[in-house]
Amino acid sequence: MGNIVVRYGRGMAVICTGLTAFWLLVLVVFPNLFLVEQSFRPYLPVEQIGGPNDGYTLSNYLTFLNPSATKSVLFFDLPIHVFVFLQTVFVSCIVTITSFLLCYPMAYYLAKVAKLRAVPTLLMLLLLPLWVSEILRSFAWYIILSYAGPLNGFLGAIGLVKVRWLTGYNGVIIGLVYTNILFMLFPIYNAISTLDINQIEAARDMGARWLQIHRRIIIPHAKPGIASGCVMVFMMSAGAVFVPMLLGSPTSRWFTEVILQWMFESQDWHTGSAYAFLLLIICTIFVSTMMRLFKVGLADIAR
Repeated sequence: MGNIVVRYGRGMAVICTGLTAFWLLVLVVFPNLFLVEQSFRPYLPVEQIGGPNDGYTLSNYLTFLNPSATKSVLFFDLPIHVFVFLQTVFVSCIVTITSFLLCYPMAYYLAKVAKLRAVPTLLMLLLLPLWVSEILRSFAWYIILSYAGPLNGFLGAIGLVKVRWLTGYNGVIIGLVYTNILFMLFPIYNAISTLDINQIEAARDMGARWLQIHRRIIIPHAKPGIASGCVMVFMMSAGAVFVPMLLGSPTSRWFTEVILQWMFESQDWHTGSAYAFLLLIICTIFVSTMMRLFKVGLADIAR
């Protein structure tokens, strides 16, 4: 706070601090506190709200473990909503890994290979899709991936067999990678761009191969950017709504769809709040565990 006052003056410091506090408290903290409070409330008729039955309960969270509907996985019978959640986490991990494998070469090219004059143009071309609504982009991918769509038309024209892209999680993975790929690209690009090119040249002069240079110099230096991109892509994929709904199949349920069903179809906002809070907590624990395994802290990600 003192540095802000010295740099911008007391008035601007108060405005910046006030806007930041408003953003955190009114738009983040208070809604989540309301979500948590509602998740412990029972689902009651309107006339019973505020009555003796309107107390705090864990029944909404126990619904998540309801054994009346199960799914067999290997030798276990998992509650159906637990199974949907685990599928969501697993597919989100696939989306994150795929995004990293696609973005790392692009980020390295933009940061160290492309000419400096061409980088702004290339970044603008990458940013153009973000100017289109996510719903419109999802509909576009639905048309492209449909069985009679242009992608299968191209495959048929060159003599290949048509593929049913919109089965299982295929369409969801493609749509989520396309939607979130820039959130992986830019943190890695920013991290690699700060690497001194002399370190790469020195390693090359000492006989290091390209794989060794990337494994021992570039990737360790870009680790904060990689961690930041992975966290953002995973969390945004696990919490996605439109892409799984539009590009999913009857066998590819997403956990956010279950939350929407509780809130809007069943009108049970309390159980929906419990499920949403479970998604937030478990994804946060998962991300924290991955950060600990890769020895990356929040300070590294925030750089």
